[in-house]
Amino acid sequence: MRPSGRASDALRPISLTPGFARHAEGSCLIRAGNTEVLCAASVEGRVPPFLRNSGQGWVTAEYGMLPRATHTRSEREAARGKQSGRTQEIQRLIGRSLRAVVDRTQMGEVTVTLDCDVLNADGGTRCAAITGAWVALSLAFRHMLKMNVIKTLPLTGHVAAVSCGVIGAEPVLDLDYAEDSSAEADANFVLTNSGGIVEIQGTAERGAFTEAQFLGMLSLARQGVAELFEAQRQAIETI
Repeated sequence: MRPSGRASDALRPISLTPGFARHAEGSCLIRAGNTEVLCAASVEGRVPPFLRNSGQGWVTAEYGMLPRATHTRSEREAARGKQSGRTQEIQRLIGRSLRAVVDRTQMGEVTVTLDCDVLNADGGTRCAAITGAWVALSLAFRHMLKMNVIKTLPLTGHVAAVSCGVIGAEPVLDLDYAEDSSAEADANFVLTNSGGIVEIQGTAERGAFTEAQFLGMLSLARQGVAELFEAQRQAIETI
């Protein structure tokens, strides 16, 4: 029995609230169990120097955790003067994941930045950030279309992410913190609604996991993101 009482193939309760940040061009508050992440998209009429005069846009992300998102207070990274390696790795992952489903030649020379701020952390924050950021990005593109900044929506599909793990030698879906901290193996799967794989991050925490266990996690991840894609579709239809 999992600590949460969920079946091995069950997601935590998921909700996506679009338009939560009223001033952003696109935003979404995602709740996955007790994990909550606010994703806000900001549009700027410029691109990084390496893209100037290319006719292409850019999609990037920043990620952070509020000091009391976890059980004990963590120091603000701004107070330390630099971001941790973990923060940099996660925000690069979010940016890569979103760019995988964007035709940047349809954006013009515009940058969309996704700010993903963790309000409450109970495992799976990077996965929630990717899933919620897609909604915020989609709404920002719709705003750009309405304002005649772009002529067509640059999105080529959905992207979402979910964690899986091995507990008691069995694959399980969507780890919360209690499971993540004690799992025999854990992995994050970033997948598209066309069946593509954007990224897989997998680690054995004790002994090595087997190919069969990996394939079991992948199968659960595909099942889980199918539910997330439907939640994304419903979220953007409400605005």
